[in-house]
Amino acid sequence: MNWIDSKKCSAVDAAAMINDGDVLGVSGFTLAGYPKEVPTALAARAEKLHAEGKPFKVTLFSGASTGDSCDGALARAGAVSLRMPYQSNPSLRKAINAGEIKYIDAHLGKMGYLVRTGAVPAPTVAIIEVSAILGDGRVCLSTSGGNSVTYLEMASKIILELNTRLGACFMGIHDTALPELPPHAKPLPIYSAGDRVGGEFVKIDTNKVIAVVETSRLDEVNPFVEPDEVSRNIGERILDFICFEESKGGLPKGLAFQSGVGKVANAVLCAMSDDSRLGTIDLYTEVIQEAVFPLLKKGKLGVASGTALTLSEGAQKEFVENSAEWKKHLVLRQQEVSNSPDVIRRVGVISMNTALEVDIFGNVNSSLVSGSAMMNGIGGAADFARNCALGIFLTPSVAKNGAISSIVPYVSHVDQTDHDTMIFVTEQGLADLRGLPAEDRARLIIKNCAHPDFREPLTDFLEYSLKHAKGIHMPIALERAFEMHRRFLETGKML
Repeated sequence: MNWIDSKKCSAVDAAAMINDGDVLGVSGFTLAGYPKEVPTALAARAEKLHAEGKPFKVTLFSGASTGDSCDGALARAGAVSLRMPYQSNPSLRKAINAGEIKYIDAHLGKMGYLVRTGAVPAPTVAIIEVSAILGDGRVCLSTSGGNSVTYLEMASKIILELNTRLGACFMGIHDTALPELPPHAKPLPIYSAGDRVGGEFVKIDTNKVIAVVETSRLDEVNPFVEPDEVSRNIGERILDFICFEESKGGLPKGLAFQSGVGKVANAVLCAMSDDSRLGTIDLYTEVIQEAVFPLLKKGKLGVASGTALTLSEGAQKEFVENSAEWKKHLVLRQQEVSNSPDVIRRVGVISMNTALEVDIFGNVNSSLVSGSAMMNGIGGAADFARNCALGIFLTPSVAKNGAISSIVPYVSHVDQTDHDTMIFVTEQGLADLRGLPAEDRARLIIKNCAHPDFREPLTDFLEYSLKHAKGIHMPIALERAFEMHRRFLETGKML
């Protein structure tokens, strides 16, 4: 019997090897490549222990968000004491906002570094989904890179979930390199989206493996939804702007694209697939979504580099069927590399990310509703926004059927400061803020991006602030900065 067969067991048996107080480092990034069987079994075990009056909670580290069978199941079981660095599960979000689970929101590009340098505890147990296990101790990761290499290296115990549905289709996709740690760290020689600097497998210490659990479950990703009219409008505006900038020499041709997640981001990729002006494009991003598939099928995708391949069940099956050809266009990296400020700046990236709200001076809130309730987290937006060649933030101008303006006098929480923002786009229009001082930025955002229903109150705030703020450099009258937010909390409408 080889070492792999000797470690095979059920998810229930594997879950029994995890102790109260353990720090779990799990694979997964934006609903891709996370363990499914062991967390589900662990949640059931936690519920049983709690019913017996026994304590059981773990700290949960990931790459980014995981699926409901991991984040959701463990949250509903009351099995998580601390979560880091990003999440998107409704059950987990509810527990975080109720104060039942502590949450640390962190830049995704920094999480692995924090673990490797001891700034946060190293995992005691790594639970990693893999698509293949080789007899010599090498493993091939599945649909995400995330922080898996770091957790495999740093954890004292390893549980492998072997996804038998994926077979060999992910061999050759991964680049498992990690940056060197300072001081005197040498840069990774990545100059374009397709450059590879590491091996396709992760070499693990087989003595640390305590369980191998087989699974055939695919990632729990919602089916792709065609962009709505607002999203298509935003996508087309962005594409028109990029093409215009290239035509007049404002942007060099050949910059790679980074796109966040969600329907608006998908709309941008769909617009690219339907437009011939850009030609073949590369992506240097975090999440490769199925909206990339039209680019692939139409021969418009050069290379898509990311740390996760986030696909609905139907798209996952389609990828498995076509992987021999399609994977030639894909690279999945560790998120310390996909989100590396050094690499992002060197490759040259047009960054496109979604905002919850934007203020008239250019600050962005991408994580907290009304300044205190966590939505998902900052993600990797700042990794790209501060280091990209061109940074675009996009959002519909209103939400909740017009009750909320996405453009506000001052954001209720700041994730990206006005120092790091360049372009804002809504379905109303586009504001190029580069080279503009605060008052000019404000007038342009109100004019081009705000919904017509909200332009008057936003302008009124600006004019009042120019007369009453302590300083005119950044004219914010604090006594009125959150009038619209306060009105919403009191009445359900910002107007």
